[in-house]
Amino acid sequence: MNDDQLLRYSRHILLPQIGIEGQDAIVNARVLVVGAGGLGSPAAMYLAAAGVGTLVLADGDTVDLTNLQRQILHSQEGVGRLKVESGSDTLARLNPEVKVVPLAHRLEGDALEEEVGLADVVLDCSDNFVTRHAINRACVARGRPLVSGAAIRFDGQVSVFDLRQADSPCYHCLFPEGEDVEEIRCAVMGVFAPLTGIVGAVQAAEALKLLAGCGEPLVGRLLLLDTLAMDWRTIRLGRDPSCPVCATR
Repeated sequence: MNDDQLLRYSRHILLPQIGIEGQDAIVNARVLVVGAGGLGSPAAMYLAAAGVGTLVLADGDTVDLTNLQRQILHSQEGVGRLKVESGSDTLARLNPEVKVVPLAHRLEGDALEEEVGLADVVLDCSDNFVTRHAINRACVARGRPLVSGAAIRFDGQVSVFDLRQADSPCYHCLFPEGEDVEEIRCAVMGVFAPLTGIVGAVQAAEALKLLAGCGEPLVGRLLLLDTLAMDWRTIRLGRDPSCPVCATR
């Protein structure tokens, strides 16, 4: 790191759990954020502010007026623009040192697996089970840690799936693909604006911990938040030994 970086990130460096070595790992890291909406907005902004060297922002959607209630990566002037373009401009103003790679399409198939393989950490900030399961399969195949978040109405959840740890479950262990799971969208059910900020910030925190090698990530735990009661709960998660996605890791 140069002198400007040592000053910019000095409050991280002062933390003995991070220090110069941890911050240097953050500065040299590549992080994939899938989704530049309610969760991806705060997650990407905190990752950029913290100095993540390369942020890959993937989203094929455009900014809509209804997004502005919670998607703080975007502004009124961005309505109608691609979210990755609007988001890239915001992140550049926040921290010009960060290289933002905008991918203005839905990542899937080989392209998704390739981007996952290039990343040090993957953040799932999407809003549907098809994408979440695809990201999970790619992370299992490439051995990359996955930070997963979700938020709807007043309820949020965050977990980390890191198959570099032998006892870590994958997303499929928690939500098996193909089961009759209700798909709930905020466009229909609504979402409390600050909830997305809280969940996205927690995702960023977990990603930074993984990069810096500090603390205890949410591996094998599902963090649940009810913002109406402002009540946090943690549920322990176990591996499914017969999981068709990760059992043969």
